[in-house]
Amino acid sequence: MKKSSLLLGLFIVLFSFSCQKDPELPQVDPSSSAAANRWIYDVMKQVYLWLDNLGTPISENSDPEDYFEALLYRPTDRFSVIYPDYQELINSLNGINLEAGYEFTLYRESQNNSNVFAEITYIKKNSPASLVDLKRGDIVNQINGTQITLDNYRELLGKISAQHSLTYSRFDEGQGGFVSKGEISLTPVQLAENPNFLDSVYTINGEKIGYVVYHFFAPGPGENSPAYDNEMDQIFADFKAQGIQHLIVDFRYNGGGFVSSAVNLASLIAPGVSSTSIFSKTKYNSFITENVESLRNVQTPFKSKPQNLGPILEGNRVYILTSSRTASASELIINGLKPYMDVFIIGDVTTGKNVGSIPFEDEENPSNKYGILPIVSQSFNSLDQSDYTTGFQPNISAKESAERLRPLGDVNEQLLRKAIEQITGIPSGARVQQLDRVDLASTLDRKTRSGRMIDRYRIQ
Repeated sequence: MKKSSLLLGLFIVLFSFSCQKDPELPQVDPSSSAAANRWIYDVMKQVYLWLDNLGTPISENSDPEDYFEALLYRPTDRFSVIYPDYQELINSLNGINLEAGYEFTLYRESQNNSNVFAEITYIKKNSPASLVDLKRGDIVNQINGTQITLDNYRELLGKISAQHSLTYSRFDEGQGGFVSKGEISLTPVQLAENPNFLDSVYTINGEKIGYVVYHFFAPGPGENSPAYDNEMDQIFADFKAQGIQHLIVDFRYNGGGFVSSAVNLASLIAPGVSSTSIFSKTKYNSFITENVESLRNVQTPFKSKPQNLGPILEGNRVYILTSSRTASASELIINGLKPYMDVFIIGDVTTGKNVGSIPFEDEENPSNKYGILPIVSQSFNSLDQSDYTTGFQPNISAKESAERLRPLGDVNEQLLRKAIEQITGIPSGARVQQLDRVDLASTLDRKTRSGRMIDRYRIQ
C-alpha cells in the first residue's frame, strides 16, 4: 500500500510491514481502474475506523468511485469520500479553489411555484466578486440568464466554476422591498481564501467584546505556510492588548479544516492551559491499535500561547456562533474547550462529526490520480467525551434563515446581536422582520473541506 505524504511517521511503520503486494494477483495497467481499486482496498482494510464493518469489494474493474462506496459502512459513515484528483483535493483543503469568490444559500421562492433564489452569504477578499457590486444579502434569481428552480439548481451550481453571469436584486430600506440590480459577469480565478474573515472589538454598555469570524481551519495557503495561524495569533494579541472582557467566535460557515489550526485557536481561548494540558484524544481501529503501540493512546496537548485570552474572559465563558453547517474541527473546539470553560452556543444545531480522516494518495503509481479521505479515527476531549453525533444543541436557538441578512460585524446582525444581548443583558431594540423559509442547499456544501477536520497528519 502507498502512504500519504501527510501521514504520521508512526503510520509508515505500520504500513511497511502490512502492505506487501500479493504475488498471486495478476499485473494490471497502472492507469486502469483495477490498479486504483487495489490501492483503495489496501488502504481501507487497514485504516478504516469501522474495519469490522468494511463492505465486500465489488469487481476491481468497477469505477473507483463505485468501488470505494461499496466498502463504506453506510449510513453510520456519513463522511468518507473519494476525489478524482489528489492535488486538487489538497489545494481545496488549504482554501485554494477555482471560483469567483462568493457563497450563497438557496431557498424556495414560494410553496406555490418551483422557483428558487440564492441569497449571498459572504464575499471573499481579493476575489472577482469583491470587485463588483455584489453584497451579503443580495438575492440572485438567475444564473447565465436562466431562472433557478428546484429542477435545475444543481446543474446551475455546476456552472459557477466557469465564467458566468448573475441576475440579482438588493433590498432597499426606503422602498421596503427588493430592487433589481441587473446582471453582472464573473470570471473565476484560482483563489486562495483567507479564513480569517473579520475581527472587531465593540464597547457596548461598558462591556468590551472581541468578535472574530473564522470560515475554515487552515494554517496557511500552502502545505508549509503558517500565515493564517500567525494572523489569528495577532488578532488575539490585539484583543488582549485592548483588554476585551468577552469573546465571540463565529463558526456559522465553518465546516472544518486542519486539526493543527483547531489546536492553535483553542490554545488562544482556553484558560489555564499549557503544553501539558490535553485538548483532545484520538482513537483508531483495532488493527492499528493492535499493531502500533504508539497509536493506542494518542493525546493532543494545547499549545502554550502568550496571546491566550482565557484569564481575562468574564465568567470563564466563550460565545460560539453556529449553524447546521458548523462541523468537525469547529465541533472539536467546542468539545475540547468544554472541560475547561463554559462554551455558550448561539445559533443552530451543529452537524455532529466526531470522527476524522487522513488524505491518501498513491505515491508509488503516478498514473493513479485518485485521492481518498476515509474516516480513520474518533475524537474525544480530555474527559473522554465524544457523544455529539447528533450535533451540539445551542443555548440560544437562532437560524440565519429567519431574518434578512445584515453585514457580518453589524451589531444588529441576528447571531451577533443575540450574543451581545446575552453579554450585556439588554435587548438591542433592533426592528427585524421574521422570515419563514427553509434552506435547500448552500455552495458551502460543495466544499472539499465541508465536514472535515484536517491536520498535517490527520483530518476530521
